[in-house]
Amino acid sequence: MGADPSDAELLCAVAAGDAQALAELYDRHAGWLHARLARRCADPETVREVLQDTFVTVWRSAAGHRGGEAGGWLWVIAARRLVDARRAQARTAEVQEAHARREHDAARAVAPSAEERVLSGLEFGDLGTALDGLSPELRDVLRATVVDGLSTRQAAGLLGIPEGTVKTRALRARRELREALSRLGVRSPDSVGGAV
Repeated sequence: MGADPSDAELLCAVAAGDAQALAELYDRHAGWLHARLARRCADPETVREVLQDTFVTVWRSAAGHRGGEAGGWLWVIAARRLVDARRAQARTAEVQEAHARREHDAARAVAPSAEERVLSGLEFGDLGTALDGLSPELRDVLRATVVDGLSTRQAAGLLGIPEGTVKTRALRARRELREALSRLGVRSPDSVGGAV
């Protein structure tokens, strides 16, 4: 090669595996390619990656160059690499967004509702312990009227007992529940004290 080889000569040398020719081609064209890419992309890291990918592509496909000056050919490669990089970034953003949505949906699905928390307290807290101390018929009346919010008539129909029996058992259940909570050292909550 002469003192100042042409782009075509450099590309022929690159096609033959001459790394020094690629370095010379890089020195000749990287500056203006970088400037043009930077005008089209504000992310300097993406610009550096695209520039690097451009010259990797040149190394692999130099034999495909048809001769003449390499500027236009290099720009076509760089522009395509920039489009590819933007598409990859968009896909990554979509995947991350979908993953974040799935995590958010999963967290919402796992988070118990207020009703579930109250019912869990009825089963596992002091109130649950006090309820467990009641006879099954009193506990059933309380669950139907207080927890499920049924009217006396609805509870009677559900439990298969007269309405008067529902009222009597509800009064007895409230009294026994207050006593059980008192024995556990728990002050009867207003909502339970008034409703139970």
